[in-house]
Amino acid sequence: MVFSYQQVQEHPKLLLAMTSLTHAEFQQLLSHFQYAWDQYVQQHYVDRDERQRQYGAGRSEATLITLEDKLLFILYYVKVYPLQEILAFEFGMVQSTANEWIHILSGVLKKALDHGGYVPERDPKQLATVLESEAEATYGIDGTERLRQRPCDAEKQKNYYSGKKNSHSQEYCSWWHPYAQSQ
Repeated sequence: MVFSYQQVQEHPKLLLAMTSLTHAEFQQLLSHFQYAWDQYVQQHYVDRDERQRQYGAGRSEATLITLEDKLLFILYYVKVYPLQEILAFEFGMVQSTANEWIHILSGVLKKALDHGGYVPERDPKQLATVLESEAEATYGIDGTERLRQRPCDAEKQKNYYSGKKNSHSQEYCSWWHPYAQSQ
Protein backbone atom coordinates (compact mmCIF):
# COMPACT_ATOMS: atom_id res chain seq x y z
CA MET A 1 0.00 0.00 0.00
CA VAL A 2 1.33 3.40 -0.99
CA PHE A 3 0.40 6.29 1.30
CA SER A 4 -1.48 9.18 -0.23
CA TYR A 5 -3.58 11.91 1.30
CA GLN A 6 -6.61 10.67 -0.65
CA GLN A 7 -6.50 7.39 1.31
CA VAL A 8 -5.43 8.80 4.68
CA GLN A 9 -8.06 11.57 4.87
CA GLU A 10 -10.78 8.93 5.12
CA HIS A 11 -9.22 7.70 8.39
CA PRO A 12 -8.99 10.60 10.89
CA LYS A 13 -7.12 8.53 13.49
CA LEU A 14 -4.51 7.52 10.92
CA LEU A 15 -4.03 11.15 9.82
CA LEU A 16 -3.64 12.17 13.46
CA ALA A 17 -1.17 9.35 14.10
CA MET A 18 0.88 10.17 11.00
CA THR A 19 0.99 13.96 11.37
CA SER A 20 -0.31 14.92 14.85
CA LEU A 21 -2.88 17.11 13.07
CA THR A 22 -6.61 16.80 12.68
CA HIS A 23 -8.20 17.21 9.25
CA ALA A 24 -9.10 20.86 10.01
CA GLU A 25 -5.57 21.65 11.24
CA PHE A 26 -4.08 19.93 8.19
CA GLN A 27 -6.26 22.05 5.88
CA GLN A 28 -5.32 25.22 7.78
CA LEU A 29 -1.61 24.45 7.41
CA LEU A 30 -2.14 23.47 3.76
CA SER A 31 -2.97 27.06 2.77
CA HIS A 32 0.34 28.29 4.22
CA PHE A 33 2.12 25.34 2.61
CA GLN A 34 0.58 26.30 -0.76
CA TYR A 35 2.02 29.81 -0.39
CA ALA A 36 5.49 28.50 0.49
CA TRP A 37 5.40 25.88 -2.31
CA ASP A 38 4.41 28.50 -4.90
CA GLN A 39 7.34 30.67 -3.81
CA TYR A 40 9.71 27.70 -4.03
CA VAL A 41 8.53 26.75 -7.53
CA GLN A 42 8.75 30.34 -8.74
CA GLN A 43 12.27 30.79 -7.39
CA HIS A 44 13.78 27.41 -8.33
CA TYR A 45 11.96 26.49 -11.53
CA VAL A 46 10.02 29.25 -13.24
CA ASP A 47 12.46 32.17 -12.90
CA ARG A 48 15.59 30.25 -13.94
CA ASP A 49 17.45 31.81 -16.88
CA GLU A 50 18.84 28.55 -18.29
CA ARG A 51 15.38 26.96 -18.50
CA GLN A 52 14.91 24.87 -21.67
CA ARG A 53 11.32 23.66 -21.16
CA GLN A 54 8.25 24.96 -19.41
CA TYR A 55 7.77 24.12 -15.75
CA GLY A 56 6.13 20.69 -15.49
CA ALA A 57 7.69 19.25 -18.62
CA GLY A 58 10.30 16.53 -18.25
CA ARG A 59 10.17 13.22 -16.40
CA SER A 60 6.78 11.57 -16.51
CA GLU A 61 7.13 9.30 -13.44
CA ALA A 62 6.20 12.00 -10.95
CA THR A 63 5.91 11.22 -7.25
CA LEU A 64 3.99 13.24 -4.66
CA ILE A 65 1.82 14.84 -7.32
CA THR A 66 -0.68 16.71 -5.15
CA LEU A 67 0.19 19.38 -2.64
CA GLU A 68 -1.63 17.37 0.06
CA ASP A 69 0.66 14.39 -0.63
CA LYS A 70 3.72 16.63 -0.30
CA LEU A 71 2.53 18.00 3.04
CA LEU A 72 1.59 14.53 4.31
CA PHE A 73 5.02 13.22 3.28
CA ILE A 74 7.04 15.88 5.11
CA LEU A 75 4.82 15.93 8.22
CA TYR A 76 5.02 12.15 8.45
CA TYR A 77 8.80 12.29 8.07
CA VAL A 78 9.18 14.98 10.74
CA LYS A 79 6.92 13.17 13.21
CA VAL A 80 8.02 9.55 12.75
CA TYR A 81 11.55 10.08 11.35
CA PRO A 82 11.73 6.70 9.60
CA LEU A 83 14.69 5.47 7.60
CA GLN A 84 14.64 6.89 4.08
CA GLU A 85 14.31 3.37 2.63
CA ILE A 86 11.15 2.79 4.68
CA LEU A 87 9.78 6.23 3.84
CA ALA A 88 10.42 5.63 0.13
CA PHE A 89 8.67 2.26 0.27
CA GLU A 90 5.64 3.71 2.07
CA PHE A 91 5.23 6.51 -0.49
CA GLY A 92 6.07 4.46 -3.59
CA MET A 93 9.44 5.87 -4.62
CA VAL A 94 13.13 5.04 -4.41
CA GLN A 95 15.38 6.15 -1.55
CA SER A 96 17.19 8.83 -3.56
CA THR A 97 13.87 10.43 -4.53
CA ALA A 98 12.73 10.38 -0.89
CA ASN A 99 16.00 12.10 0.06
CA GLU A 100 15.42 14.82 -2.55
CA TRP A 101 11.85 15.40 -1.35
CA ILE A 102 12.97 15.58 2.29
CA HIS A 103 15.48 18.32 1.48
CA ILE A 104 13.08 20.29 -0.68
CA LEU A 105 9.98 19.99 1.51
CA SER A 106 11.78 20.65 4.81
CA GLY A 107 12.57 24.17 3.65
CA VAL A 108 9.06 24.65 2.26
CA LEU A 109 7.51 23.45 5.55
CA LYS A 110 9.70 25.80 7.56
CA LYS A 111 8.65 28.73 5.38
CA ALA A 112 4.98 27.67 5.63
CA LEU A 113 5.14 27.49 9.43
CA ASP A 114 6.83 30.88 9.54
CA HIS A 115 4.21 32.35 7.16
CA GLY A 116 1.43 30.99 9.40
CA GLY A 117 3.06 32.34 12.56
CA TYR A 118 3.60 28.88 14.05
CA VAL A 119 7.38 29.09 14.53
CA PRO A 120 8.34 29.58 18.19
CA GLU A 121 10.09 32.74 19.30
CA ARG A 122 13.75 31.93 19.99
CA ASP A 123 14.90 35.35 21.21
CA PRO A 124 13.92 35.96 24.85
CA LYS A 125 14.25 39.72 24.28
CA GLN A 126 11.37 39.58 21.78
CA LEU A 127 9.11 37.60 24.12
CA ALA A 128 7.33 40.63 25.58
CA THR A 129 6.34 41.78 22.08
CA VAL A 130 5.03 38.34 21.18
CA LEU A 131 3.04 38.00 24.41
CA GLU A 132 1.42 41.42 23.94
CA SER A 133 0.27 40.58 20.41
CA GLU A 134 -1.40 37.29 21.43
CA ALA A 135 -4.90 37.15 22.87
CA GLU A 136 -4.56 33.53 24.05
CA ALA A 137 -2.69 32.93 27.32
CA THR A 138 -1.69 29.29 26.80
CA TYR A 139 2.08 28.94 26.44
CA GLY A 140 4.74 26.40 27.23
CA ILE A 141 8.41 26.55 28.08
CA ASP A 142 10.90 24.30 26.39
CA GLY A 143 14.00 24.38 28.56
CA THR A 144 17.26 22.53 28.20
CA GLU A 145 20.25 22.72 30.48
CA ARG A 146 23.47 22.90 28.54
CA LEU A 147 26.92 22.30 29.93
CA ARG A 148 29.27 25.27 29.88
CA GLN A 149 32.87 25.82 30.79
CA ARG A 150 33.29 26.39 34.50
CA PRO A 151 34.19 30.03 35.25
CA CYS A 152 37.43 30.61 37.18
CA ASP A 153 35.95 33.27 39.47
CA ALA A 154 34.23 31.75 42.53
CA GLU A 155 31.37 34.28 42.47
CA LYS A 156 30.61 33.60 38.80
CA GLN A 157 30.70 29.85 39.47
CA LYS A 158 27.76 30.19 41.86
CA ASN A 159 25.59 31.66 39.08
CA TYR A 160 26.11 28.62 36.86
CA TYR A 161 26.15 25.79 39.39
CA SER A 162 22.88 23.94 38.94
CA GLY A 163 23.16 21.22 41.55
CA LYS A 164 21.97 18.70 38.96
CA LYS A 165 24.62 16.05 38.52
CA ASN A 166 27.11 18.43 40.15
CA SER A 167 27.63 20.33 36.91
CA HIS A 168 27.94 23.88 35.73
CA SER A 169 25.32 24.59 33.11
CA GLN A 170 23.22 27.35 31.67
CA GLU A 171 19.46 27.18 31.23
CA TYR A 172 18.38 27.64 27.61
CA CYS A 173 14.70 28.40 27.05
CA SER A 174 12.57 28.94 24.01
CA TRP A 175 8.95 29.99 24.14
CA TRP A 176 6.32 28.35 22.03
CA HIS A 177 2.66 28.74 21.33
CA PRO A 178 0.69 25.56 20.66
CA TYR A 179 -0.42 25.23 17.03
CA ALA A 180 -3.93 24.18 17.95
CA GLN A 181 -4.51 27.28 20.08
CA SER A 182 -3.64 29.82 17.36
CA GLN A 183 -6.62 30.22 15.11
